[in-house]
Amino acid sequence: MTHTPEREAPTLPWFRSSYSSSGDGNDCVEVAIAPDAVHVRDSKAPDGPRLTLTSAAWSRFVSHGAR
Repeated sequence: MTHTPEREAPTLPWFRSSYSSSGDGNDCVEVAIAPDAVHVRDSKAPDGPRLTLTSAAWSRFVSHGAR
């Protein structure tokens, strides 16, 4: 797991879960899947810090939420 500054991951296809729904839809996490990693950011701060995980780490993380 690493922090990825904007300059290191400038053009990623970001998306958010269809389950993410607050009144204005901006209170959620966005994810971008790259060939070698999964990037995570706060939708309220798209230019802020990002979390970068390996695909294996992301799979383990998501499996805990699906229980």
